[in-house]
Amino acid sequence: MHRVVLDTNILISALGWDGNERKILKKCIQGDIQLIESLELLNELIKVLQRQKFNFISARKKAEFLKYLVEISELVYPKERLNLIIEDPTDNKVLECALKGNANYIISGDLHLLNLEEFRKIKIVNPTKFLLTSPL
Repeated sequence: MHRVVLDTNILISALGWDGNERKILKKCIQGDIQLIESLELLNELIKVLQRQKFNFISARKKAEFLKYLVEISELVYPKERLNLIIEDPTDNKVLECALKGNANYIISGDLHLLNLEEFRKIKIVNPTKFLLTSPL
C-alpha cells in the first residue's frame, strides 16, 4: 500500500472541488492509500482554511473535514528538522512528515516541492502524475 503525504494545497482542492485531488483522497478513505499527517501540517491546513477566499466552504464542512482527516490519517511526530527548501521554509514540514512517516509519495501542487522530484527515495509528484504512474 502506498503511503502518501498530501500537501495542504491538495487537501484544500479535495475539499472544495471535484478533481484528481478528491480522487486521491477517496482512495485514502477507501483504504487503498495510507494518508500520513503531522500536527504541523494539520495546523497549517486550519490556518489556510480560515482565509477569506475559502469562505464558500462552510465552517461546519471544514470542521467535519478536519475531524475526518485525523480519523483516516496515520499521525506522525517528526523530530528531524530540515532546511532544504530555502525559498519557502514552511515547505520543509511536508518533507519532515514524509520522512518520519516512511512515505512513498508526496503529492503537491507546490513548485518548491515538485522541483525536487524526489527526496530520500520519496517521489514528489502532482496529483495527475500520481494517478497516471502509481500502481494502485
